[in-house]
Amino acid sequence: MEDEQLLRYSRQIMLPEFDIEGQQRLLNARVLLVGVGGLGSPVALYLAAAGVGRLVLADFDRVDLSNLQRQIAHGTQDIGRLKVESAAEAIRSINPDVGIETLAERLDEAKLERHLADVDLVIDGCDNFQTRHAVNAACVASGTPLVSGAVIRMEGQLAVFRADRPGQPCYHCLFPASEDVAETCSETGILSPLPGIIGSLQALEAIKILSGCGTPSDSKLLVFDATQSSWRSLRIPKDPNCPVCARH
Repeated sequence: MEDEQLLRYSRQIMLPEFDIEGQQRLLNARVLLVGVGGLGSPVALYLAAAGVGRLVLADFDRVDLSNLQRQIAHGTQDIGRLKVESAAEAIRSINPDVGIETLAERLDEAKLERHLADVDLVIDGCDNFQTRHAVNAACVASGTPLVSGAVIRMEGQLAVFRADRPGQPCYHCLFPASEDVAETCSETGILSPLPGIIGSLQALEAIKILSGCGTPSDSKLLVFDATQSSWRSLRIPKDPNCPVCARH
């Protein structure tokens, strides 16, 4: 680790439970971030600031004026740009040492399999169940940890799934696949800081897993009610008949 890096990350390194070993693990880590919108924005910025070595940003969408109320990696000057491009620019302004790969495309099963072979952790910040289930299946198949987040209206959710550990539940155990269409922020609305709260927690859980610092919230569903500023924590049971993770 170079002197400039020691200074940049000094406030983390001085934490006894983190130390220089934890920082070095972050610098060596590779993370796939699915979605760089409301959730992905704070995740990307905090992981970059913390010193994750390489970020793979996947999002096919472009910046719209209505995004700017909550998607803090993008600005007014970015309207019309691919989100992965403007997010990459924001990341470089915070920490130019972070390696960035951008994927302005939908991730199908084959693409997920290819990219998961080269990362240590996946963060799901997308806004639809189809992609979430595809990402979950790929993580289970590859044994890759998954940090999942969701926000809508005045409620947020966070869950950590450890496919790298035997006997753990997966996203499908919690939310079985269905034909129901998921609600979106454009249909129901969302309060501006809410994605920042959940996205910051996603970044925190990712850093704990990658660095070995603290105890990650494995196999728990954390539910945040913004109207009351209250949290609930629910244990996620493993479905012994889950079509995704039972055979693994």
